[in-house]
Amino acid sequence: MTTLYWHDWSGYIGVLLVLLAFLLLQAHRLHGNGLTYQLLNAFGALGVLLSLVFGSFNTSAFVMEAAWLLISVYGIVRGTRLRREKRDIS
Repeated sequence: MTTLYWHDWSGYIGVLLVLLAFLLLQAHRLHGNGLTYQLLNAFGALGVLLSLVFGSFNTSAFVMEAAWLLISVYGIVRGTRLRREKRDIS
């Protein structure tokens, strides 16, 4: 029997969050520039990053997840700024 550690669970949950975000996007339940979509991606990437740092490290997966997280954070910041500007105009 394989022992699962907290970082293993972090990785599994992270993968599920990213896949859930993509599924909901494809099902037209979320918008690609929406906050929920971006948060699911950011927390998903963070979970996978934790599993890589504290578990079995893989450089290419780490680079991809770090980029995924940074792009998600960019989307969150940009979306928040655009929503604030739109609210201020109204």
